[in-house]
Amino acid sequence: MDSVKKETANQGRRNFLKTSAVAAAAFMIVPRHVLGGPGFLAPSDRLIVAGVGVGGKGQSDIAMFAKSGKADIGFLCDVHDSRAANSVKAFPKAKYYRDWREMYDKEHKNFDAVSVSTPDHNHAVQTLAAMQLGKHVYVQKPLTHDIYEARALTAAAKQYKVVTQMGNQGASNNGPRQMREWYEAGLIGDVHTVYAWTDRPVWPQGIPWSANRAEVPKDLDWDLWLGTAPYKEYVNKLVPFNWRGWWDYGTGALGDMGCHLLEAPFSVLDLKYAKSVEASVGSVYVDEFKRGYFPESCPPSSHVTLKFPKSSRTEGDVTVHWMDGGIQPERPEELQANEIFGDGGNGTLFIGTKGKMMSSTYSANPRLLPLSKNQTINVKEKYARVKDEANGHYAQWVEAAIAGHGKHQLSSPFEIAGPLTEALLMANLAIRGADIQRKDAEGKITYPGRYTKLLWDNDAMKVTNFDDVNQFVKREYRKGWTLGS
Repeated sequence: MDSVKKETANQGRRNFLKTSAVAAAAFMIVPRHVLGGPGFLAPSDRLIVAGVGVGGKGQSDIAMFAKSGKADIGFLCDVHDSRAANSVKAFPKAKYYRDWREMYDKEHKNFDAVSVSTPDHNHAVQTLAAMQLGKHVYVQKPLTHDIYEARALTAAAKQYKVVTQMGNQGASNNGPRQMREWYEAGLIGDVHTVYAWTDRPVWPQGIPWSANRAEVPKDLDWDLWLGTAPYKEYVNKLVPFNWRGWWDYGTGALGDMGCHLLEAPFSVLDLKYAKSVEASVGSVYVDEFKRGYFPESCPPSSHVTLKFPKSSRTEGDVTVHWMDGGIQPERPEELQANEIFGDGGNGTLFIGTKGKMMSSTYSANPRLLPLSKNQTINVKEKYARVKDEANGHYAQWVEAAIAGHGKHQLSSPFEIAGPLTEALLMANLAIRGADIQRKDAEGKITYPGRYTKLLWDNDAMKVTNFDDVNQFVKREYRKGWTLGS
């Protein structure tokens, strides 16, 4: 097939990483005090950012970096010209590329950092290549598509000593800090159970792949968009948004909202890696008698239960429930009938031995239950707030990248974002496991809901009791694509 041959030919481009990483390591930023006095803004005090994926969320990401006042958008890269048009217009001096590998190859000496906002399946290869060049990286959530990739990027951040941040901006909000202060003050006792829920997906899931091929838009490089994923003919309405519901590219509702809704439990309770997970999933019926089976697509709804071992801030194991597709937990008895649970469609609930607290999306609007308790809270502020909640997550990364590795505290560096992402992807293992068709002893097909509890060996990154799902821990890339040089 022509597209596969094209990718094979492009494999040689990966060789640039071996030499360019050395060149990048030799580059030295001259500090401001050497070049001028107080108030002088030297080139080294501005971060030159290259954007990979600059339409949609990528467009708003790079705009936020520029808004910080200390970042210049030097390069733009997107496989879809019309999607990138607004960014090209907003940053006319930025040089535009379609292929991020070409941009890295030709321009790596001319930028300091990379923002990655592409579909999930290409995050890891684009991010690790930048890190190997010594570039600071900001990556949209979820950090990666696979558990293996998340572990690799977490290790790479430590190895290459670059400044990293995942794009779960709620991590820089006041909410997680305030809830941690309440928790450490003993207001709800020891937390043993957490619920998080979302009204996502708001894109199609639980459907068959379209049999109607369509013409590739002239301004879209479909082969580059596919990247690491298996080759398939282009179909309408997959790009730019509905890819989220297909396992080859996206990570479903968990990938879209999990990093926003589970960030607070991780930061408040110091959760790390889960030890077991189980799931039940919603089904689609093609008629009144026959259940549809569409393993390429994420299910329309799911309920996942993750078990985390005792942490530095809990007295025992913590059970975390994830619900999507409109499924919600039972309303707390402390919540009055007309009081909003979370923010309606999304939320997080902490259940402790002495009380409960909840928050909305992005860990916003934290409240103790019953709500009347919030009128008498008197807990001293212990954890410094990030300035400017609306833009602070972006500005924080820019400031940290300018200062250099280890100089500034970050809300969601890969050392935190990696384990959080792994937990979400482990939940997806259970979802996919629940959706694997099996046959019983008599040869009859068993449907989702059986053998769905997975036991996890964290060191080996392997499910120990159901080998069928281990294929999803580290997927096989399309020929011509590799993770790292």
